[in-house]
Amino acid sequence: MEVNERDPVTGRETTGHEWNGIKELDTPVPRGVLMFLIVTHIWAIAWWFFVPAWPLGTTYTKGLLGVDQRTTVEERVVEGQQERSVWMSRLDSEPYDAILADGALMQTVRGTGRQLFGDNCAACHGRDGRGRAGYPDLTDDDWLWGGGPELIEQTLRYGINTAHPDTRIAQMPAFGRDGMLERDQVRSVAAYVYSLSNPAYSTEVNLERIEAGRGVFATTCAACHGENAEGNREVGAPNLTDARWVYGGDLQTIIASVHGGRQGHMPTWDERMTDAEIRTLSLYVHDLGTGQP
Repeated sequence: MEVNERDPVTGRETTGHEWNGIKELDTPVPRGVLMFLIVTHIWAIAWWFFVPAWPLGTTYTKGLLGVDQRTTVEERVVEGQQERSVWMSRLDSEPYDAILADGALMQTVRGTGRQLFGDNCAACHGRDGRGRAGYPDLTDDDWLWGGGPELIEQTLRYGINTAHPDTRIAQMPAFGRDGMLERDQVRSVAAYVYSLSNPAYSTEVNLERIEAGRGVFATTCAACHGENAEGNREVGAPNLTDARWVYGGDLQTIIASVHGGRQGHMPTWDERMTDAEIRTLSLYVHDLGTGQP
């Protein structure tokens, strides 16, 4: 019988394997590890019988404990819907004034509205609602059609420039591209508009062009933006006298807007959300701003 070599330090037999002068000892697996493996295998086998585990064609083994995660989730969803139904029914039916006056209900609106806004609106307006180039800031008091919850609901429900028959229509003509204004007229009216929110631009050097632009504005732009350029919420025309801009308020951007026109778009949500969700989101957006009508 062949006698295996023994390690002179530990006295254990070696396996005969050697790597770079290091010989492998024939060390048995620790008893604790063996016990752990045995217990886990026994537990795994027992668990096959306790919970659903094995597919059986069109069905599966149900398990002795009757545990079904799908049923558990469905039950929790039903419970959640029942809990939500109380305040959702209020949001779906009560006047906005009554909801705004209820502090506890508005706390629910803020929590639920934040989730709805994050899922549906944040991609364009940002998670904080402050917007970016081409998408309006919803946290200020500057509104195209008004910031009351009823008006916000109409915008949410029907969208802007969509195929919905009740959509809001907002389009600024391309005065330069379509030949309605000459190039110099485009630059003049842009200079005038720029000066409205930037008084420092009204210097003696620019005064002649600004005055020329004032005349162009009166005959071309005042019909929508108003004679004082403070906008018209009936047609969604923005206020041009403040420092809040959707596409940008620097002179070159204004020139680009007058030359090429602008036509924003917002999808309609009446088929994507329930009435209660639309009203919740309307209240949430209204609450983001300063509450201006």
